[in-house]
Amino acid sequence: MPLRQYVYFALSSRRITAQEITDALGIEPDETQVHNRRGLPVAPQRPFSQSWKIVCREPGLCVDEQIAHVLGRIRPRTELIVELMKQYNSAGDEGEPGLEATLEVVRYFNDNEQQNEARTPKERVDHNLFGWALDRETVAFLAATDTLLDVDEYDMAPSQPSVRVY
Repeated sequence: MPLRQYVYFALSSRRITAQEITDALGIEPDETQVHNRRGLPVAPQRPFSQSWKIVCREPGLCVDEQIAHVLGRIRPRTELIVELMKQYNSAGDEGEPGLEATLEVVRYFNDNEQQNEARTPKERVDHNLFGWALDRETVAFLAATDTLLDVDEYDMAPSQPSVRVY
């Protein structure tokens, strides 16, 4: 079954910009994103927010390998992330988190982009991308940084036309 997947770690906030996160952590993100950009109609209860992301889109890797790649880049900054989370999520805040950390896994099954894009021909046959697990070190990082793990999986197979019998 064709499979395309990627993983990212994101810090998202309505109170701190992606540039401020970069400055605080001392690491450049792979991607940044602005949600509800200023100047566009925005509901008053939902101001703009920014996301700072470290991403692994390398094909041919299992999810746990992609997670290891992403966390390998940010794990040396764990204490800085913990401090940012404490600073922007203190008890005196208005109830809404000032900074959210997310480890996002996105998987597309039956996608047109094949899972066999990378690695040698033998590895393509032997390497199963469907199973994955979180090791203790990853779970410890998620707990220490108060990071949400979010897994989105999508079946991209074309819909089968319904058959009517008369």
